[in-house]
Amino acid sequence: MRLDKFLKVSRLIKRRTVANSVSEMGRVFVNGNPTKPAKQLKVGDIIEIEYANYTLKVEVLVIPIGNVSIQEAETLYKELK
Repeated sequence: MRLDKFLKVSRLIKRRTVANSVSEMGRVFVNGNPTKPAKQLKVGDIIEIEYANYTLKVEVLVIPIGNVSIQEAETLYKELK
């Protein structure tokens, strides 16, 4: 699954267009490297998103086939400290 779609489906970022623009600005890292929205994710990848005040770091646990419910969205990743 593409990075921008995963961010939207997992509800880490509300809209796919916002996920695209944040990735293009260089504020999203996968496994420590800045990445483009089309990056294909796999289980075990570490995603870091730089917000204004903090950085969110998560590990991908599941790659969904399509859209998921709000309850399922939280099971797609694990927040890291």
